[in-house]
Amino acid sequence: MCDLIHKYNVPGPRYTSYPTVPYWDIDSFSGKKWKESVTDSYQESKDGGISLYIHLPFCESMCTFCGCHKRITKRHEVEDPYIRALLKEWALYRQLLGERPVIKELHLGGGTPTFFSPENLTKLVNGIFRFAHRAENAELSFEGHPNNTTKAHLQALYDVGFRRVCFGVQDYNEKVQKAINRIQPYENVQRVTTWAREIGYTSVGHDIIYGLPFQTLEDVNNTIDKTNELRPDRLAFYSYAHVPWRKGNGQRGYRDEDLPTATEKQSQYEIGKTRLTELGYQDIGMDHFALTTDALYQAVEKGTLHRNFMGYTPSKTQLMIGLGVSSISDSWYAFAQNVKNIEEYQHLVENDIIPVYRGHILNREDRVIRQHILNLMCRFETNWQMEGDNNINFQNVIEDLTELEADGLVEIGSNSIKVTEKGRPFIRNISMAFDLKLKRKKPETQLFSMTV
Repeated sequence: MCDLIHKYNVPGPRYTSYPTVPYWDIDSFSGKKWKESVTDSYQESKDGGISLYIHLPFCESMCTFCGCHKRITKRHEVEDPYIRALLKEWALYRQLLGERPVIKELHLGGGTPTFFSPENLTKLVNGIFRFAHRAENAELSFEGHPNNTTKAHLQALYDVGFRRVCFGVQDYNEKVQKAINRIQPYENVQRVTTWAREIGYTSVGHDIIYGLPFQTLEDVNNTIDKTNELRPDRLAFYSYAHVPWRKGNGQRGYRDEDLPTATEKQSQYEIGKTRLTELGYQDIGMDHFALTTDALYQAVEKGTLHRNFMGYTPSKTQLMIGLGVSSISDSWYAFAQNVKNIEEYQHLVENDIIPVYRGHILNREDRVIRQHILNLMCRFETNWQMEGDNNINFQNVIEDLTELEADGLVEIGSNSIKVTEKGRPFIRNISMAFDLKLKRKKPETQLFSMTV
């Protein structure tokens, strides 16, 4: 395994989209084309409902492990104008849809959504649903910070329909917490988890991370022990993505040599995965585990698991609209990202402009390759007899897959590929075999985190 780690530990995408953002053709993208793709996609798929992702970027302090787009402030007067802008942006999209849409999924991400007061979160969600229908089995979820999520937050969001919450835990070792500037005792996580269950949330998730600065195998074991005491319904067991070159992400509070080596990091993953499996958690896909009672596991059993910019979800919607700064939307035919500056975002929305600044229009090849990578990420297998595949030269793909098969990571059939148990930790590398854009143009500088 050590030889495989050395061989495959290379920079690679996480494939929340294909093409990945650095390979978007922004020159051929326009706001007009994006709007047309939204309208077309909605008309094709509106019976299945749409997804909404809402980015709430404010945090009171900087967590140095985080690569998300955020603004650090303790000034809570920023809440009201930002919510007004979100609801105005939603109104601009509703004009494109032409009717009250059915919302199947809604997720509040950040930043720190629980930076906002319970009253303001209620105002936001009620404002969204004032002009939309809620699907019968709609999944409403939010990310909560254990240190500032109050029982009032949990109750307020439950009252407007939320049944899933995810708490960022990362690691319970105090030395690691200090390095990443995320000090939160176990008692804080225990308290919010207990509150959520008392109120009636049906899915409580925890995010834990391996590969953090100063983190050891003992730390990972200790975090999993404590996690098991609380038995969250689902777990994200993330690999820390060290990308300090990205502007403004704050990953400079420690040195590269403070991080576990690639071999140590892989050992952390292996022991973590083994422990979680022994404790009854099922391996859903890259980074994710769930109890058999959770909707994510049931989606695997039904074959409906989907992956998008929100991560893994129990079912697919063709149209996902992202509201707020830096949010990315997906119409299946196109991607679009909002501007990243809060003041610019609010100014554009106030002037009736949908605030996208870059994107990509998917051609036929993009959509075919995207489906292959989705199949691998969600079902650990794919086949190339899909419609449109005959128009694509898969010779380079087959060559790469043959090498992966020789290393025991995949099994190649006459027209299919299946990821082996040994290959699951290398799913990003396997997906890269299908990434024709990456093959055609290797990046001159490092764009992605390491795959191991």
